[in-house]
This record gives sequence, C-alpha cells and structure tokens, in this order.
Amino acid sequence: MSPQAKGTLDEYRAPATLAEAAEALADGKGTVLAGGTDLMLQAEAGKTPYRGRLVNIRRVAGLRGVTEDGGTIRIGALTTVTDLLNDPLVAEKAPVLAATADKFASSQIRNAATVGGNICNASPAGDMILPLLALDARVELASWRDGALATRTVALDGFFTGPGATVKGPEELLGAVLFETPPAGRTARFVKSGPRPALEIATVAAAIAMTVDGGTLRDVRLALGAVAPTPLRAKRTEALLEGETLDGDLIARAAETVAGEVNPIDDVRATAWYRKHLVTIYVRRLLQDDGKG
Repeated sequence: MSPQAKGTLDEYRAPATLAEAAEALADGKGTVLAGGTDLMLQAEAGKTPYRGRLVNIRRVAGLRGVTEDGGTIRIGALTTVTDLLNDPLVAEKAPVLAATADKFASSQIRNAATVGGNICNASPAGDMILPLLALDARVELASWRDGALATRTVALDGFFTGPGATVKGPEELLGAVLFETPPAGRTARFVKSGPRPALEIATVAAAIAMTVDGGTLRDVRLALGAVAPTPLRAKRTEALLEGETLDGDLIARAAETVAGEVNPIDDVRATAWYRKHLVTIYVRRLLQDDGKG
C-alpha cells in the first residue's frame, strides 16, 4: 500500500469539549480517533486514509455514558460496548443492547470499541447498529458553523448510504445516539451467526422489536445485517406483520417476504445463497420466540 493511499498525519489535537472537537474538524481535514479498534487497519488498507489532522476525542467531556431524560435515552458516542453490557439503565430499559454487546468481539475489544465508532464505521455487519435500528434510534451530528457549535439529528435508518459510507460530512462529529424509552411490554431480541461465537464478523445478524398486544403485533421493527450493502430495515416484512396475529402461517409468510428484501453477496465467510437461507431461519426464530427468548 502506497503512502498516498494511507494518507498523512501532520497535526494532532486532543480537544476537551465538543465545540473544540467540532472546530478541529471544521475544514473537513480531520480524522477522528475514538476507540481506534478499526482506524489503523482501515488506514493501512487504504479504506479510510488519514486526512492530515488526527483529532483524538477520547477526553471530550459528556460524550460517554447512558442517560434518560423526558422519555428519551441518550448514549454518548464514546460509550464503550462494555459500558452497554454493564449499564443498569440499559439492562432495565433496553436489554437488547446489553445482549448484543455480550456477542460483540472479545472483552478486550469491547473495552475500547465505542458505540459512535461502530455506527460511523458503517459496516453492513455492524453488530450494535441492528438493535439501535430496531429501537428507531437517531444520531446527533455536531459541526462548527459560523463560529458556533451546531447540531443536526438524523434517523439511523437514513444514515447509511453504502459500505463504510454515511450521510455524515467530513466536518461533522457523531456526538450521541438517541431513542425513545421503550414502553412496558415491548420486547426486542438480537441474533447473530458466525463460525465462532466471539471474535467474528457476523455472517448474518438480525434484530427485532415489537409489542404483542392481545396477540396482535404492533410497531414491528426488523433490522438485518450482512445481507445488503448497508444494515437495513426489512420494511415489507414489518408491514406484513403489523396488526396481525402471530401464528405459523404468518411466520412462514414473513420468512418468504424477508428473503425478497435482502441482497447478500458471496465472500470468504458465506455464499449469498446461505445468507439468504439463514436470514429466513432467523426471522422464524425471532418470531417463534415472541421476543422473549
């Protein structure tokens, strides 16, 4: 790999506030360092060339932790996967995030990997992205405009544009991910397949969130990973399930419908055929377990 492909680093900054971090990225020539679990590997491969200025955001105040305010849960971008695994608020209000974190890589990587980094990495197989999609999450993007800190909010469902690509501009920093506190009775689950239970990129992954009201499915959200160029919501399958009574026939129709919504590829981890087959099995499993497994 040529030095040009890797890019260069000529400057280093370690901002202490979100405003300072946004200002350091204002010209679009900064590379953000958070957990750093993928940055060097991607730069060496030429996938994410350094832009000249390394902006280490690890010390930015207020970007780590999980809080709830006014019915909204906010997860700071620097919150680690281990933080999610151990956070009491997550365990009480959004346990699917802790269950997903438990299947994420190894304990060493979980200790460093951040929620913001996993989202911005924009891998079609990004584990933490799927339950957040199922929770209708949105991301808060910060930037420095006209001499002041500015923010905008983007639905996570519209954030990804391709493998490794998002709507976030090079001058923007993801500061937090937010979602409405799930109401009582709402259930959510995550499943993942790979050659090993840990230290493995998912061959296929899926997450579902739904409310079962008197046997009727409400507010169904189904997210899939590693079966398309981006993590995706299976909206046709969601519409099929919405307002219906869960039974064997509905589950069979959902599995058939979801197979038509995915566009997997052949790679070293699995064939496209196997991925499509596996996603139908996972949808059956998520529905048969009724969100309680």
